[in-house]
Amino acid sequence: MSSLLPPGLFGLWVVLYVIWLIANASLAIEPALVGLVITFVIAHAFASSSEAWQRLRLTPRALYHFVAYSGAFVVELVRANLNMMAYVYSPHLNIKPGIVKVRTRLQTPLGRLALTNSIALTPGSLVMDIRDDVLFIHWLDVKTTDIDAATEALVAPFEKHLEKVFG
Repeated sequence: MSSLLPPGLFGLWVVLYVIWLIANASLAIEPALVGLVITFVIAHAFASSSEAWQRLRLTPRALYHFVAYSGAFVVELVRANLNMMAYVYSPHLNIKPGIVKVRTRLQTPLGRLALTNSIALTPGSLVMDIRDDVLFIHWLDVKTTDIDAATEALVAPFEKHLEKVFG
């Protein structure tokens, strides 16, 4: 029976179902059952259509790092929003926008997708292009153009945990 199910389905299903439960903020039976079905259909569609999900493994170590990544993401999200609020309410717009080059150690498409989405979801930065292990990021207020320093500022908070989850 398990050969009929695409590899990576179970791990993706669990992740999506946990997100469903958190988003619904309820453990009532009806939303929970609907979530089981909907997340299974979505997980099956994704796992069947791409080999990228086959590498997703739910291990205690990966779950720990996913939770740690989620915490780091929330911290960076709050920090970026506070910075954005300071820019908006400042009487003088004192920013230095530009495109910086950073490097990533992430090798898998899912890891890179998670990293680029994390960067894009934090206000003030957006990934514009990826070439091999180099990302070009539009940064609202460029603090440095040094590739190592920019990598530390923009990529490192997410990458250390995403590397353990996605490789």
